Amino acid sequence: MKTLPTEGGDVILGPGDDAGVVRLTDSLYLAVGMESHNHPSYVDPYNGAATGVGGIVRDILSMGARPIALMNPLYFGSLSVEKNRYLLEHVVSGIAGYGNCIGVPVVGGEVVFQGGYTGNPLVNVVCIGLVAKEHLVTATAQRAGDRIILLGSSTGRDGLGGASFASRDLTSDSESERGSVQIGDPYTEKLLIEAVLEAVHMGIVEACRDLGAAGLAGATCEMAAKGDLGMVLDLDRVHLRAEGLTAFEILIAESQERMVLEVKPDNVENLLMIAEKYDLNASVIGELTTDTNYTIFHKGVIVAAIPVHLLSGGAPISESPSKPTPRVTATIPPEPKNLKEAIQRVLASPNIASKSWVYSQYDHEVQLRTVLKPGTDSAVLRITDELGIALSSGCNPLHIEHDPYIGTYGSMVENTVNITTTGATPLCAVNCLNFGNPEKKENYYQLKEATRGLGDAARKLGIPIIGGNVSLYNDSREHNTSIPPTPSIAIIGKLKKIDNIPTNTIQQSNETIILIGETKPELGASEYYHTLNTKAGSAPTVPADIDTRLAIIRKLIQTDTVATAHDISNGGLATALSELITPTHGAEITLINHNLSETELPKQEKHSPE
Repeated sequence: MKTLPTEGGDVILGPGDDAGVVRLTDSLYLAVGMESHNHPSYVDPYNGAATGVGGIVRDILSMGARPIALMNPLYFGSLSVEKNRYLLEHVVSGIAGYGNCIGVPVVGGEVVFQGGYTGNPLVNVVCIGLVAKEHLVTATAQRAGDRIILLGSSTGRDGLGGASFASRDLTSDSESERGSVQIGDPYTEKLLIEAVLEAVHMGIVEACRDLGAAGLAGATCEMAAKGDLGMVLDLDRVHLRAEGLTAFEILIAESQERMVLEVKPDNVENLLMIAEKYDLNASVIGELTTDTNYTIFHKGVIVAAIPVHLLSGGAPISESPSKPTPRVTATIPPEPKNLKEAIQRVLASPNIASKSWVYSQYDHEVQLRTVLKPGTDSAVLRITDELGIALSSGCNPLHIEHDPYIGTYGSMVENTVNITTTGATPLCAVNCLNFGNPEKKENYYQLKEATRGLGDAARKLGIPIIGGNVSLYNDSREHNTSIPPTPSIAIIGKLKKIDNIPTNTIQQSNETIILIGETKPELGASEYYHTLNTKAGSAPTVPADIDTRLAIIRKLIQTDTVATAHDISNGGLATALSELITPTHGAEITLINHNLSETELPKQEKHSPE
């Protein structure tokens, strides 16, 4: 991870906190985070997906930012398997059920179907928040003597061992581990959002942390370590909803809708009053100290005393052996005899077909910021009357499995192209690196090469990576498989004006369609070859001057002379053109091998969308 570019002129806070922060204007910042909730979503798809949303929202909230948008890249096994259809249905329902209730729009994402995800689906989630410069909060403890307050839901046994559960292979017995899956309450989350933001705006929050993986222990020890301080906690003060919890259970439970906040002693009563106003539990559970020990009291006695830096960063670093997966030699399929049938086969693939069934369940217009909605290359949100942001997320697992370096490089570029179709200038990126067991040499090789491709692409495009997540051990012992390497990416871009953004569909007749870029014989890992179940051919490569090309396209779009702009990616040119047409507007396309002058363009006439 150290090799990734994390700095830039607009980067306020890079990796290492609950979320990265980037400058949007002199007075407004964006907080951006990306997480996974893969194993819980296999065991309990509704609650696993719902609490994945809740967790990333609290990560953004802990920076003092109001969550304004969500994106959800999702990866499932083949729809021919009944269990995969069940997982899809309930994951989508969980995302909708939680996001809709808390009033944060789901504006983008992707849904991918591939056999390798059977037995281990991936549920990734991105959240973007908006924060005024003066209200930015971090997870770094500020001073000894300040109090630690636990705010939100009470602590129970749900989510016990969730962090370690996420690092075990999934088996047919994993569904018995439902106690490792957190249970969410979006209505409490909404109250928590408003309470924390009110406290932040009052200026009484010195530091803040979401209680996510490893629960209270993870959040508090990391907060103290970041400030090079120690902490004393009294677990008898933690509000519980289950009797008989041991000290260990209280520390590692991952009960949802909880935050820890650092406040000065004089501001404790103010925070408790805010909690009462929003009908939330709040308890003063500890204090920061000058020594760097993490000391835990329970029932009046010390039950743990550990150097805080050992807890938060004492793990040894090692290099694992790696080797590439042997190349599969396959014969290039012949050109299809019936081009129409071949195109229809690609368009009918679940990876290409409309995902409106999914995103129609999400409220993507709440908060009244959404300018471009799901179903387009890039979502666009309004920040001010003129200023906007463009958002894109996902990756191409087929390309990455074929060649981890080239495929990841291309996925970074594809997301950048998506926001470029709006005229947006890239601001930053976050990622979620989903891989199988890294103790297997082939999986570790995939992780290394994908990370290298991600970093090289980010440097080439000038996009700092300000945060992310690593999800390993995504294996299914039941099917004896690891997932395809899936470095999911999200890119955020800045739009200086939002009043004339190109659409993704044809708007009127008698306009010219122009193809920019070269078409090469690179069908390896294409959706067409995927429908033929062949691993033949070479994966698509990226032009060496891609940064210059995108800068030119961005400048062209910003002239307001482009009515429609669409990325060509999964499914190729045929899919992109099919997505351009509408019930009222079609297109006549001429496939050529040379550039035409304007006088040579075919005569434009009205044609039916057929």
